[in-house]
Amino acid sequence: SGAGKSTVFALLLRFHDPQSGTITLDGIDLRELDPALLRDAIALVPQSPTLFAASAMDNIRYGRLAASDDEVRRAAASAEADDFLDALPQGFASELGERGTRLSGGQQQRVAIARALLKNAPVLLLDEATSALDAQSERAVQHALENLMAGRTTLVVAHRLATVLKADRIVVM
Repeated sequence: SGAGKSTVFALLLRFHDPQSGTITLDGIDLRELDPALLRDAIALVPQSPTLFAASAMDNIRYGRLAASDDEVRRAAASAEADDFLDALPQGFASELGERGTRLSGGQQQRVAIARALLKNAPVLLLDEATSALDAQSERAVQHALENLMAGRTTLVVAHRLATVLKADRIVVM
């Protein structure tokens, strides 16, 4: 801890600009990009996802507000979230509770993954997305993450090597 992993993500999202040097995306200095447009190109799955006291459908749709119900359901299926969401009392219309309290940690992560899948951004940031999960939940989330990472530039912050075994490049900080 304290090595700067989260700071790297903050810099990529332009919450801060570097004091020296540059950070580029496709050869363009991030400081030349409109922060809103940059953030549109990035999907984030944090360690503790932000879930709202709204329906499962609305929580996933937050990834792309104009998405149809079918698109939301396909994203949930790819994130392996559709079965447990369908099993809720009103299915996808069920309220998840403040901060997703009606769901387990693994289920919350899969809703966040579904949201990122729906956003379909070319850059994906995973910030300790499996660190707080038990082994069974981690396996399900890891499989959902594999679906999410396909075809995208993905940066993963993780303490466990098992989380990044399929990475093309590993940087130790």
